[in-house]
Amino acid sequence: MLSSNLYKAINEQINAELWSAYLYLSMSMDCQAKGYNGIANWFYVQFQEEQAHARIFMNYLNSRDAKVELLPIAEVRTSWDSVLDMFKQTLEHEKKVTGLINNIAAIANEDRDYASINRITWFIDEQVEEEESAREMIAAFEAVEGNKYGMYMLDKELATRTYVAPSPLAAE
Repeated sequence: MLSSNLYKAINEQINAELWSAYLYLSMSMDCQAKGYNGIANWFYVQFQEEQAHARIFMNYLNSRDAKVELLPIAEVRTSWDSVLDMFKQTLEHEKKVTGLINNIAAIANEDRDYASINRITWFIDEQVEEEESAREMIAAFEAVEGNKYGMYMLDKELATRTYVAPSPLAAE
């Protein structure tokens, strides 16, 4: 059985993952409106990944006989000055999510809830990848800043990104 603190933190994390999805969908739509269809695709894949993260947490709560309580999703920003600004916000946001995930891990450790520790370990590893990916995108867009051909090539490259269901959802 989950402690009340852990249960609350996981329900709040579901909301945070859905808010993240909504943020990345907003970034995708802003890119698409500005003609950056490949970058829009990159953010749309992020949108799908965040939805999957929420589903993993929801499935976990269900597996522990705990009720998922969906909370309202707060408003997100809808436009950015540049793609580079989007990726800088992405990195800052992912760092915040890492903190939330680490908090869940700390609660699970304090509770000696080994099943939850096992599940949250996947998210800890995922956050390392999320932050690294955002840093790589920042470096790429800083490298081509002011170069229209470079932006065009990056946009084309990011159009090839595809969604892959995360391993905890592979059986679905």
